[in-house]
Amino acid sequence: MRIEFVASDKSKNPAGGAVAVMVFEGGKLSTAAEDMDRATGGAVTRAIAAGRFAGKPGQTVELLVPAGLEAQRLVIVGSGSDSEWGGDTAERFAAQAFQTVKASGAETLYVMIPGGKPEEAARGALGATLAAYRFDRYRTTEKPEVKPSVTTVKVVTDDSKAAEAAFAPLKALGEAVYFSRDLVSEPPNVLHPVEYARRVKALESLGLEVEILGEKEMTKLGMGSLLGVGQGSRRDSQLVVIQWKGGGDSQPVAFVGKGVTFDTGGISIKPADGMEDMKWDMGGSAAVAGLMHVLAGRKAKVNAVGILGLVENMPDGNAQRPGDVVTSMSGQTIEVINTDAEGRLVLADALWYTQDRFKPKFMVDLATLTGAIIISLGNDYAGLFSNNDELADNLLAASKATGEPLWRMPVPAIYDKHIDSAIADMKNVGNGRAGGSITAALFLQRFVNGLPWAHLDIASTAWKKPSTVPTIPEGAVGFGVRLLNQMVADKYEG
Repeated sequence: MRIEFVASDKSKNPAGGAVAVMVFEGGKLSTAAEDMDRATGGAVTRAIAAGRFAGKPGQTVELLVPAGLEAQRLVIVGSGSDSEWGGDTAERFAAQAFQTVKASGAETLYVMIPGGKPEEAARGALGATLAAYRFDRYRTTEKPEVKPSVTTVKVVTDDSKAAEAAFAPLKALGEAVYFSRDLVSEPPNVLHPVEYARRVKALESLGLEVEILGEKEMTKLGMGSLLGVGQGSRRDSQLVVIQWKGGGDSQPVAFVGKGVTFDTGGISIKPADGMEDMKWDMGGSAAVAGLMHVLAGRKAKVNAVGILGLVENMPDGNAQRPGDVVTSMSGQTIEVINTDAEGRLVLADALWYTQDRFKPKFMVDLATLTGAIIISLGNDYAGLFSNNDELADNLLAASKATGEPLWRMPVPAIYDKHIDSAIADMKNVGNGRAGGSITAALFLQRFVNGLPWAHLDIASTAWKKPSTVPTIPEGAVGFGVRLLNQMVADKYEG
């Protein structure tokens, strides 16, 4: 989809396509809505009254071929209180407008940003970009009338050149979110660990440095915990190391992602119902890959490391068994009680490798780790676990700024004994289902070696079906890319 910025003095009455205007709660019209109301002889105010339109976020009214306008349709979008107007509202407004008309037959959507400020216009462009995401590469018989028709979004602003400049880093962000969503959306027969690593290697064109460690290299490093998960698959496991060097000699920040490209549960096999969703058990690694993509795309002034642990958890005759004991890179031994608690085994070696090699300022890991976090927080919040208040506070602030919700969870030392093993240093699950997300986090904490660390359990937020957020089409979210990019920009760039 093409994004353009158009000067407001040239777009009072756009010809053709669809035009979107904003109305606030209480029926208060934006300036553009007032212009359209006058041009249509009061049709906007009449439509609002007839449709019980209250201006609440997400409410829309459409006028087809409105008299007095050259546009094919006029879309009135509710946007809440005018006192809360800003970039977030502009983003939601443009996204909701796009979702409303995307398959209407209109090829162009004009988004009339109230006030026309360049920064808010840029956020509107980002909203439309994120709303337009669609994974359709395997659809071959879809009827033309159900396909999106909008190919161009023209954002109306007072200063088109300033808006374009403000949009440049946001465009890089949108491209990175798309990359992350594509990875999560791919079917598991296509995106196995080797293919995944190949796609990330291609990001070197952005200026990233990418290394790929295969099973031979990981065996030499002693990564028995990670390798044990993938030993039942005919696909080789991979560890992908991504570096962005934009911060001179500064200490790097590090991000680690769980990348189980398909999770059957292994010998502790999952129920068949819903197992197809386990293609997105690599959502944490996709967020890390997306983060590195945007840092390079916007030339962030920071040194950053992204580590992806990529495996496929399959139940063949060579698969890991419940009762096995593996030795991690740290030297600590792990009794495998449940082979479906595999993500923490992958992260154990990935975390240790990261802190040992790079000595980063902190580590943040992301993983679709536990179903228990969905029971705890529902489908809209990810769980945040951390051993460091400053890092946790920075993540929470970025969460609030980007609308990717986090809720801090405890990591109480009293629960640590729940993962003690009778025959090894630890076991990979706690005692029963109680506190499952907490004991998983405590397991990971044993591999951070005292470094400031945070764990984001995104099992509840990596995939939406259906989605009620206009910037997130149903399916892959790319959760974490925006959040982490915001945190780096706000707190860790030079």
